[in-house]
Amino acid sequence: MPAQALVLDFGGVISRTLFETHELTERALGLAPGTLTWRGPLHPAGDALWQRMQAGEISERDYWHTRTREVGRMVGEDWSRMEQFVVRARGADPAAVIRPEAIEAIDAAARAGRRLAILSNELDLFYGADFRRKLPLLARFELIVDATYSGVLKPDPRAYAAVTAGLGVDASECVFVDDQPRNVEGARRVGMQPVAFDVRAPGESYAQALRLLGLDG
Repeated sequence: MPAQALVLDFGGVISRTLFETHELTERALGLAPGTLTWRGPLHPAGDALWQRMQAGEISERDYWHTRTREVGRMVGEDWSRMEQFVVRARGADPAAVIRPEAIEAIDAAARAGRRLAILSNELDLFYGADFRRKLPLLARFELIVDATYSGVLKPDPRAYAAVTAGLGVDASECVFVDDQPRNVEGARRVGMQPVAFDVRAPGESYAQALRLLGLDG
């Protein structure tokens, strides 16, 4: 039987990553083109801090807090919160960086009557508490579990359990999509059907998720 729920991470899966939008960020912050050189998953060999995160030496939050402080210094400001970086970089129109592939997949799942949920480690922490008001797309999700408030981070099994309990479904009925290998493996361990999202090939990743939902990808 096809899965009945599509559970998505937000940053990287629904939204384009900050790695992909350096040009927009530089323009928004008044930085010279080419100032931002760290590329994360797009060029791991050139991003030593990303390599440390992937090796488990630091957390994803640690990675972004470091980048936030770095970029803040570039513009002559003291930034201690990721929200300060994202709001300045993304401006008042967060919809501009939403992946069209995400919108298409969400539409397809909704038309087929599949349940929709978000499981994020830092949605409001990174994007700000008023972000949901600026992005009507989020209103389409029946459930949003955000560790900004719960304090339970993926890949802790309790994070995934919050989704299954909130939706009232078994883990096996959930297709979970995330761009971090540790979170994908965490979903696998609790019995969800995971999809390792490739930020370099978003269409292929969403097609895989839709196939697991019994839909044409």
